This record gives sequence, C-alpha cells and structure tokens, in this order.
Amino acid sequence: MIKYILPAIIIFLIVLFWEKITQFVEKKFKIKLNYIVVSIIIVVLAVILLLLNF
Repeated sequence: MIKYILPAIIIFLIVLFWEKITQFVEKKFKIKLNYIVVSIIIVVLAVILLLLNF
C-alpha cells in the first residue's frame, strides 16, 4: 500500500509547489524549466518504476 501512496504524495507536492521549484531552479542554475519536458521525464520515470515492480 505504501508503494502506491508515497509516489502519489510526492507528485501532489511537486504539483503544489511547482512555482517555488521553478523559481529555485531558475535562480540556482539559471535555467528555465519547460513544463512539457519535465512532465515527459516524470512520466517516463513513473513507467520505468511501474515496470520494475511487476
């Protein structure tokens, strides 16, 4: 049960604090995060993790 709840909480927190995360990354590394690229990376990682679990 924890393996389903924990990723959901992490994704929820990322969505909730997205503006603060982008501001921090932009300030620290001088790069702007593209929503499409980041969302594709997150989806690919989620699919890989799901495939590893089954």
